[in-house]
Amino acid sequence: MEKRSFLSLILMLVCSITIQAQSKNWTLEECVKYAIQNNISIKQTELDSKTAAIDKKGAIGNFLPSLNANASHSWNIGLNQDITTGLLRNQTTQFTSAGASVGIDIYKGLQNQNNLRKANLSIVAAKYQLLKMQEDVALNVANSFLQVLFNKENLKVQKEQLAINEKQYARSQELVNAGSIPRGDLLDIKATVASNKQNVIAADNAVLISKLSLAQLLQLKDFENFDVIDGTSAKDENNILAQTPTAIYDKAKEGRTELKIAQTNLEIAQKNVAIAKGAFQPTLQGFYSFNSRVSYADVPQYDPTTGTIIGTQNPDPFFTQFNNNKGQSFGAQLSIPIFNGFSTRNNIERSKVSLEKSKIALEQQDLDLQRNVYTAFTDAKGALNAHESSIVALESRQEAYNYAKEKYAVGLMNSFDFNQSQTLLTNAQSEVLRTKYDYIFKIKILEFYFGIPIIKN
Repeated sequence: MEKRSFLSLILMLVCSITIQAQSKNWTLEECVKYAIQNNISIKQTELDSKTAAIDKKGAIGNFLPSLNANASHSWNIGLNQDITTGLLRNQTTQFTSAGASVGIDIYKGLQNQNNLRKANLSIVAAKYQLLKMQEDVALNVANSFLQVLFNKENLKVQKEQLAINEKQYARSQELVNAGSIPRGDLLDIKATVASNKQNVIAADNAVLISKLSLAQLLQLKDFENFDVIDGTSAKDENNILAQTPTAIYDKAKEGRTELKIAQTNLEIAQKNVAIAKGAFQPTLQGFYSFNSRVSYADVPQYDPTTGTIIGTQNPDPFFTQFNNNKGQSFGAQLSIPIFNGFSTRNNIERSKVSLEKSKIALEQQDLDLQRNVYTAFTDAKGALNAHESSIVALESRQEAYNYAKEKYAVGLMNSFDFNQSQTLLTNAQSEVLRTKYDYIFKIKILEFYFGIPIIKN
């Protein structure tokens, strides 16, 4: 019995932990951090950084000497030259040869140096690309997160409106039974309740779809048990709107990743031009090679008087032949390009065109940044005004609804006009929510340009 009780206790604890894990509500900061660690697009960009690091290893390898070794073993049957005496003989022989060679670039038009500098710039560009991807994912997560919050709040509004109309339907039923209002008004309220139920279903589906979209950004599979918690504030906590668009733009120019990427790409294009021009210059290479051979054929013995073969003897031992037949060579090779079908010149022209494109891309990125900052500032200001106006409108709609409710209760308003007042109130409530989360997102974009991250590291 004690063992069974112990097992039951363990099972209850496991179930409790599982339920708590499944019902965990995520904050915006947790969502962004998790997405940065698990998002597929970010992982792909991280692989680009690894590729750039590998390319740098290749650029460093260009400074190192190349070492190659070779070996062969052959059978020669019939009339062939004896590699020892140089005479032609009809025989079957075996030969083993081996060698090694070393080559190194002494001068190559500074191409190796420029390739290394380009590789270093490519690593920097890859890091900026990764940072840019992380920033884009953070903004997308923030947008999706706020969309979930809006849909959840909108669902609450629709449910509250449904509850109010259901109570109103019960009250209207009593008034119809008492003869205070016509039965047609009851039917109008009933239709309104049915419409409210459809709105609740649609709002519930919107919550589910927005959760799914956010879960996909986070690479979560169990999105049905995934939920978020509202830790946002509809306030300009950093007082970003007190800044001028020019001040925000100047601040953005100092730290925006897209400008750094464009500037690095420009520097890479300049190195490509230098590398292409290096092909016009002479190249000087040093080399060294070693080789030796071994023969397995019997060595002929010649009569010193007549020069005829009088017999044979066994070949020398393997390592003795290898040592006796070894040879070495070393030196330097100078290559001067004279004409190669305009290939080098065309490569230079292509590199110069790419350089001009990079300059234009940098200028365009600067113009885009300026436009985006001014647009974001205007959007944030407009979102604030829209949110403040929606609050005033909601207060007015609430008072109008309360007045209409009193008139309807004493029979001074028909059901159609009363339903219209309810609909306008619901729309005003939804508009307050929409403008609230739109304002929060617009402020975060503006802060983002000013150098304030979505989350604090």
